[in-house]
Amino acid sequence: MAETLRDTVTVFFQRTIANPVMRRMPFQTLLETTGRISGAARRTPVGGRRIGDQFWFVSEFGDRSQYVRNIMADPRVRVRTGGRWHRGTAHLLPDDDPWARMRTLPRFNNVGVRTFGTRLLTIRVDLTD
Repeated sequence: MAETLRDTVTVFFQRTIANPVMRRMPFQTLLETTGRISGAARRTPVGGRRIGDQFWFVSEFGDRSQYVRNIMADPRVRVRTGGRWHRGTAHLLPDDDPWARMRTLPRFNNVGVRTFGTRLLTIRVDLTD
């Protein structure tokens, strides 16, 4: 499949099937951003790891991801990990090596990113509570 067709199929699957199901799972890690146009809370399942007062993950489509565009407009986010919500500030790290970063994150959570990712981007959330 061409990269753009693969991206389109992956995004369709995530938006219509995977994400709605994953958002309902009580211990799924979620990233909550503020919609840059609507101003509404937008929740996206993500895979990553909390390390101290930071949460690290890799976006599979980089600045093409809607949640990354939301972060660019307003970096204040919340992360639900371990069933608990934490406030924080997200930082896009284009100079970080996302492949090396994924080796430090849970393998299962990164399967989709490794398989379908075309514009990998590391994101760090500095947690404040």
